[in-house]
Amino acid sequence: MHRRRCVWQGKTEPMRPPLLVLLAEPRGFCAGVEFAIQHVERALALYGAPVYVRHEIVHNQHVVGDLRRRGAVFVESLDEVPDDRPVVFSAHGVPRTVPEAAEARGLFYLDATCPLVGKVHREALRHYNAGRRILLIGHAGHPEVVGTMGQVPEGAMQLVQNVEEAEAIDPGPCDGLAYITQTTLSVDDAAAIIDVLKRRFPDIEGPHREDICFATTNRQQAVKALAACADRVLVLGAPNSSNTRRLAEVAGRQGTPAHRVAEAADIDWAVLGTPAKLGITAGASTPEHLVQAVVDACAERFEVTTAALRVADEGTGFRLPHVLRE
Repeated sequence: MHRRRCVWQGKTEPMRPPLLVLLAEPRGFCAGVEFAIQHVERALALYGAPVYVRHEIVHNQHVVGDLRRRGAVFVESLDEVPDDRPVVFSAHGVPRTVPEAAEARGLFYLDATCPLVGKVHREALRHYNAGRRILLIGHAGHPEVVGTMGQVPEGAMQLVQNVEEAEAIDPGPCDGLAYITQTTLSVDDAAAIIDVLKRRFPDIEGPHREDICFATTNRQQAVKALAACADRVLVLGAPNSSNTRRLAEVAGRQGTPAHRVAEAADIDWAVLGTPAKLGITAGASTPEHLVQAVVDACAERFEVTTAALRVADEGTGFRLPHVLRE
């Protein structure tokens, strides 16, 4: 392919190929992530450093690194928290034993669990108190799943990760059966698993309102729209971010090559090639400045024009607890 050249101050420079960058809207931070980060920021402002945080407040190293520089200390166990310092529980939620242990020690704790995850926790307790066996659709080992399963006694809830497990699972004798889901699943994957469970167990009870959060649903709809328009899709987000991985999977299933990167430095430009249209989105825990850095990196190699591709508006925010609003 021959590139046109231009002459500037006696030098011949290759013309950069044109690139239309389509930016998904909504993308990046969701209300639950902002709610959790604000917990740590306000705690640092009110109580000074250090403020301890059990697990990463959200799954993004840039967010975690910024808060660490400001005085947050991230730990995996309450045993690492001094008696005289506040501790914040992450957006993913924690088993019931964690706040119980904090109270037993007299620790001052702030629960930054996303309110939509908290909704799933309450559903789990409702089903357990009604005597139902609970099937949780989610990914083993994810902090949200660990926290949700920890809302009820061990053995009261079974994990279902895919259609094959839904076909094979045996809940055993029980007075009733219910399902709940992780909030950051692929909408399409979850629907396929739910269809199997409803076919096998016609009386199974589901949530009154879908457990997959609106931010996850909106971002997946947006990335589908990107994949329909773009030659390539870039998904920004941390490798341990469930919702980010789902975005890359959803885009790839539309038949458009999709690449997940944590930041601009991770882009393999040889693999990306020279698309005419590049779709960009970001997981719910990815700060916007990382998106702008990718657009800037593209502008160093292409003649970039940007356009927004909007599928939904998000105006929902969550109110901080009174103790952080004083």
